[in-house]
Amino acid sequence: MSPKSCLGCTKCFLFLLNLFFFFLGILLLAFSFWVLFDRQSFAAVLGSPLVSLRVWSYGFSGVGILTMLLGFLGCLGALKEVKVMLGLYFGLLLLLFAAQITVAIIVYTQRAALATKVATYAEELIREYPAQGPPGDPHESWDAVQQQLNCCGWKGPQDWDHHDDTTRDMDRDRAIACSCLRAPNSTHKTPWMLPHGRCPTAAPQDIFPRGCKERVQTWLAGNLVTIVGICIGIGLGELCLLMLSMFLVRNLDSHYEKLLRGL
Repeated sequence: MSPKSCLGCTKCFLFLLNLFFFFLGILLLAFSFWVLFDRQSFAAVLGSPLVSLRVWSYGFSGVGILTMLLGFLGCLGALKEVKVMLGLYFGLLLLLFAAQITVAIIVYTQRAALATKVATYAEELIREYPAQGPPGDPHESWDAVQQQLNCCGWKGPQDWDHHDDTTRDMDRDRAIACSCLRAPNSTHKTPWMLPHGRCPTAAPQDIFPRGCKERVQTWLAGNLVTIVGICIGIGLGELCLLMLSMFLVRNLDSHYEKLLRGL
């Protein structure tokens, strides 16, 4: 294959791939706005608290904007042979790749410290769970975690036996969060709403027996291969895009025939 044909194939492949990412970013951004402005409907369908949907909408917005930016730079840089854009595209993608590697290393090397912090935060949420009235956003999210993972407490249901030692004796029969119960809709008329607040202590068979720590560890163990495979696939894809963009930057010149000139 001649150098001209090789450059043409590289430009075409890089353009089409980044065009796909650009439209994917638009879809993610539109979806995030949909979730943000119509959270009630999504909460009804998914049974998720509004605060969780708000966080997810912000996350989708950030990913969508970043994907659109990279796709725009890659498309226009490859199509118009703008070395500045291709160089900026390469730099942003390299920073993203380096950030992902750094986060992976930190998570792996500091996994024990991170697990301790997560456990401390979960136990603090349980300890400060309000005895009366609607829970705050963090406690509402914890209710969602317990319901979606079918767990109770961090280590087990016994965590709720000690979270209200400073409350009055008359409140001690309401030491279990309603989200610990197997019948999540028993306290609400609307069937899709997650249970919140504290309920009278139920029979042991009506309470999720496992703690959320065990459920999270079980989920991670069962999906570890999938998670690692997705991370490796994303990393290899980014390396491929880095090599293609750098190849174009190093080989394009002002006399190179414009690809797709008629578009």
